[in-house]
Amino acid sequence: MKTKNLTFLAATISLIVVSFSLLPKQGGREEPAVRLTPQDRMFSFVRSMEGTSVDGQAKQSDDGNLVVNAELRLMFDYYLAAVGEKSIPEIKREIEKALDQKLKSQAAAQAKELLTRYLGYKQALLEVEKNSGASATTPAINTSNNMISAMQKRWQSMQKLRLQFFSAQDSQALFGFDDAYDMDALARLEISQNTAYSDKQKQEKLQALDAAMSPELREAKNAPYQIIRLEEQAQQLRASGASEDDIYRMRAAAVSPEAANRLADLDREEAEWKTRIANYLEQKRQLLSRDEGKNMAEKITALQQLRDRYFSIQEQNRLAAYE
Repeated sequence: MKTKNLTFLAATISLIVVSFSLLPKQGGREEPAVRLTPQDRMFSFVRSMEGTSVDGQAKQSDDGNLVVNAELRLMFDYYLAAVGEKSIPEIKREIEKALDQKLKSQAAAQAKELLTRYLGYKQALLEVEKNSGASATTPAINTSNNMISAMQKRWQSMQKLRLQFFSAQDSQALFGFDDAYDMDALARLEISQNTAYSDKQKQEKLQALDAAMSPELREAKNAPYQIIRLEEQAQQLRASGASEDDIYRMRAAAVSPEAANRLADLDREEAEWKTRIANYLEQKRQLLSRDEGKNMAEKITALQQLRDRYFSIQEQNRLAAYE
């Protein structure tokens, strides 16, 4: 269980660090990034997001225009993760309120217009996914070649759909890095599954892809392994008696102070999660061992009340791994 948890944490950490250091950078005219406020760090738009930090950020250039980049899309997606707990109109209003707080009027208006288009794109993409899912139910799709072909068609449909909502410039700014990452992964999958290539030919073609990668993409591909190694070093430092300040300095030197702060936040969240799990499991044990006169239905109700006391609905989905 410990190894499983560490693997999950490392994967989560890698995504967070990538979001700090690998997203496309804009030109030199933009203003400094907006710093997170205490309110940002205790975002409570919906219960499942309590205590989380808003991903991404909204920026404007010196002339007051919106900077369109992947971080703005991350911000939109962060709020849209509340779908199911809030309606789309409610989420849209919350995003617009955040944009008004972080941007001047001209940039805020541009961001709201882009948000409207982005929501339209997401809805249209959902319809495309439904249609492609319905057409992918035949047994033949299970073969490797058909799987790759289906992935290519999906990617092409997504690209075509974007042209209905975004200019080429906006599309590149919002999705360019992710597209490059996905196409590299798809190319590697095609090579690995192609039975016409010998092992040597596959190795040569994969090496050619390695050589063609941009520095940003190469760093993104290496990031998960870098963070896993970083967390192994943190564990070794803790075992040798190092303080959390020592670990912070080690991480900051390896990645960046911002990423080190996020990793420290994750450490605290993980410790708090483990404490809640331990308390819950102990109280569950006590609940099931006492009140022998209660029938099973009463115990199930009491157990659910205990879960609700400690965990949100989304968090309860993770409990099976600990029970």
